Amino acid sequence: MSSANKPRRPTAAGGDTPHPGDTPHPGDHFEGDYRPAPPPDGEPAPPTPALSNIRVEPLQIDFLHRLADALNATLDLNTLMHRVADLARAVIDFRIFAILLLNDRTNELWMRFQTGHSPETERMRIKLGRGIVGQAALHRKSILIHDVGTPGNYIEHYIEGNPIVRSELAVPLIIKNKVIGIIDIQSEYPSFFTTDHQRLLELVASRVAVAIENARLYTRVSRQAQTLTVLNEISREITSILDLDDLLERIGHLVKRVIDFQMFTILLWNERRERLEHRFSSRYGERIARERTVSLGQGIIGAAAQLREPVLAPDVRKDPRYVSENPETRSELSVPLIYKGNVIGVLDLEHTRVNYFTEDHQRTLSTLAAQVAISIANARLYQRIHEEEQRMERDLEMARQVQLRLMPPFPPTLERAEIAAKFMAARSIGGDIYDFLDYGPGRVALAVGDVSGKAAPAALYAALVSGILRSLANQHLSPAAMLAALNDQLQERKLDSQYVTMIMAVWDDSNQTLQIANAGSVQPLFVSTVQNASVPCLPTTRTKDPVPPPEPVVTSSVCVRTIHAEGFPLGLFPNVEYEEFTLSTQPGDLIVFFSDGIVDAQNAVGDMFGEERLAEVLQTQAQPTTAATAAEAILDAVAAFQSGTAHFDDETVVILRAL
Repeated sequence: MSSANKPRRPTAAGGDTPHPGDTPHPGDHFEGDYRPAPPPDGEPAPPTPALSNIRVEPLQIDFLHRLADALNATLDLNTLMHRVADLARAVIDFRIFAILLLNDRTNELWMRFQTGHSPETERMRIKLGRGIVGQAALHRKSILIHDVGTPGNYIEHYIEGNPIVRSELAVPLIIKNKVIGIIDIQSEYPSFFTTDHQRLLELVASRVAVAIENARLYTRVSRQAQTLTVLNEISREITSILDLDDLLERIGHLVKRVIDFQMFTILLWNERRERLEHRFSSRYGERIARERTVSLGQGIIGAAAQLREPVLAPDVRKDPRYVSENPETRSELSVPLIYKGNVIGVLDLEHTRVNYFTEDHQRTLSTLAAQVAISIANARLYQRIHEEEQRMERDLEMARQVQLRLMPPFPPTLERAEIAAKFMAARSIGGDIYDFLDYGPGRVALAVGDVSGKAAPAALYAALVSGILRSLANQHLSPAAMLAALNDQLQERKLDSQYVTMIMAVWDDSNQTLQIANAGSVQPLFVSTVQNASVPCLPTTRTKDPVPPPEPVVTSSVCVRTIHAEGFPLGLFPNVEYEEFTLSTQPGDLIVFFSDGIVDAQNAVGDMFGEERLAEVLQTQAQPTTAATAAEAILDAVAAFQSGTAHFDDETVVILRAL
């Protein structure tokens, strides 16, 4: 089990007996009672070992001191083994040296460090009981072979890795009553190693075993710390990915940072079909498309899902559960993805090497699988929410279209008046409604309302109100009577916390009068071109807390004043009566009906448009103006005031202008 090397003169320390027939030279000594055996016929005699007056015990004590210093100076396993080899060579002049460690999973010895062995020998995996080192590990005791070619104890187990090797010494590394490896030295000379060498190497092994175990523990802890750091980074990254396909692909790339797999697959559980369905696979770093479903208990993947625990197959050829998908696969690791107690999928890794995946890999992947399951569940939830939002957007768009259909497309045509209506919908459907009802020749009823609430409930309630209003239209009721009847109808269909504010007006074209009744709606404005000092106009200069002046304030030829009509909203109280007012108009006068979305519109700093700005807009309209021009000017002024700020409420303007 050694590489070919040229023989060289061995040196040894200690000993006091010269070899028979040799003439001692000054400074030449033997080690203890060691006397080299005569060489076989045809082989050169080994050089004469040197004598020494130094006793073995002081040598061992000094050596052990230096060994302790070397072992305590490092926790790096490679550095540790180099130092052990250098120290051992100082007292035992070997040329072929190896430290083999035991793989607990496979019960095989493999060379962790060596000098003098060939690459073929270094790659060997030695089962317990095979060879001298295997026997030393199996029987947990050191074995000294003086001549590997002479029949005797353990000779039948010798592995001929190097034909020039004649003697071998193998000492087990034992810690906590457990064999963790072997120190093995070999020589090309028979009887080269003595019992003193054996005892000395046993002392070395007892201390080296502890040092190796500490170094392995340190390496394992360091690797675990690095793995946890990587897992933390991976967890942070995957929680930020909400697209399921992107997430699954990214998981494949990130898992490779901690486990160098060759084939990777994610399967997700389909509740409807009750099967695991393939969602993502990569093979040697390249994404591949696969059509694959797995039922519970089928194959290693199905077993992991059914058992709800990881399944590690060191050699799939020996696992009866394995279902051949990749002929080159030799080892496989499957870990279930569990979220809130339910299996939602399986992570599966494959490799072409037998015994590739370890328990550390299993623990790492199991730790990561918990976060992966959460991320997949979040991505699925986001996907469902996104789909639901898209569906709701489609429904809302349809509802907006329906809402617009509830409003008349064109105002009625009159001889002595013109009517204009403008409606600006908010981003969501709302509850603004307006309608024109035919009251016979020369008479038309105008209704402008605002339903409480927002979105779909408000729109549905607005549709209800509009339907009732249309059903009452053929009775040609006065504004007050119409509001009372509408309130009674809504009481019969009462909904908690739902009501509607509405202003009702009936225009008589024959005498240019307007009857008005208000059920809690925004009070309309009356814009006259003839000054009337008995009714104060709205101020045109805004103050911090505006108060209507006691005397008329007229700064232009247009006077804007509020029509003070009030009443309870519809749908709140039964048996409500409403006041009614009659206005006489002159040609050019405007009656402006508007929703609270106009005066409550806000700009970026939170200021409200307000009634005073609305009055300014109406006062700056050139005379003569049209109803449509005035309505357009109001919406333009509101839009300019908001400067791109999103509309939070519907904006409705209806203007009647006497001709």
